[in-house]
Amino acid sequence: MSDNDSWSDGILLKIVNIITYLLFLGSNVYTVAAPNDIYFTGKETYITPAPWAFLIWSLIHLLLLGTIVYQFFPEGKRVIIDGISWRLPLLGVLNAIYVNLWASHHYIVAFIFALLVSSAVTHIYYVVKKHHSPSSVPDELFVHLPFSLYHGWTTVLVVLTAFEAFGVSSFDHKAGIWTKVFVFLALFFLEATAAAYAFSSPEGDLPASIAIAWSLFAIFAQQRSSGFVHWSSLVFAILALVWVIRSAVGIFTKSRRGGILEDEERAPLVGGN
Repeated sequence: MSDNDSWSDGILLKIVNIITYLLFLGSNVYTVAAPNDIYFTGKETYITPAPWAFLIWSLIHLLLLGTIVYQFFPEGKRVIIDGISWRLPLLGVLNAIYVNLWASHHYIVAFIFALLVSSAVTHIYYVVKKHHSPSSVPDELFVHLPFSLYHGWTTVLVVLTAFEAFGVSSFDHKAGIWTKVFVFLALFFLEATAAAYAFSSPEGDLPASIAIAWSLFAIFAQQRSSGFVHWSSLVFAILALVWVIRSAVGIFTKSRRGGILEDEERAPLVGGN
């Protein structure tokens, strides 16, 4: 192990990442454990998913715990500290602000922060995807998997928060023609995004596609007051599932060829490495 690979190299950022993770996790635990039961007392729109959709946070949190541990290993340090760098604590701060605004029902401001969170995740996503092909199982589990899930999930959150900020309540208003149009376009956008993930590379991006398909099925399960929304969400969920299968087949095909963790043309994360 070189001096550059010492566990203490970049220790300031590593400590900040640990603190950020704890704050980030705490913000999302608040939305689950808060006395006012946020998932059942928030604004119900015509695209609100069933509460179990938000269980995806738990998986992301668990994987990010692995990310925090992995940063102390040489390969993890190169991608997390040298590559992602201060984008990770920035993401944690923005996410904590977004979640607390959303939990407090300040939906318009929360929508603005949802866009900022999505932008921060996108920066990390492209750093990881374009400059660091996975070379080991920990790379897959603690770098690629959490940020792919996170990227797909934040796309869903932007759409959900937009409807909470600017849409009508499904409790107070029947779904009019314009509501149905905008819901249809939102569902189409999510399904098309899942398709884009599936064709983003030869093997696709399975975690991001799963995040969107999971959310679409949750919308189908929750939306029963409007038959149009209910069945439209099912159709788009099934289409998204097709893209999930496409990505799974791509990964299986690549693994059969021995290329899932061994890309000889892997681009270095940091110039000179």
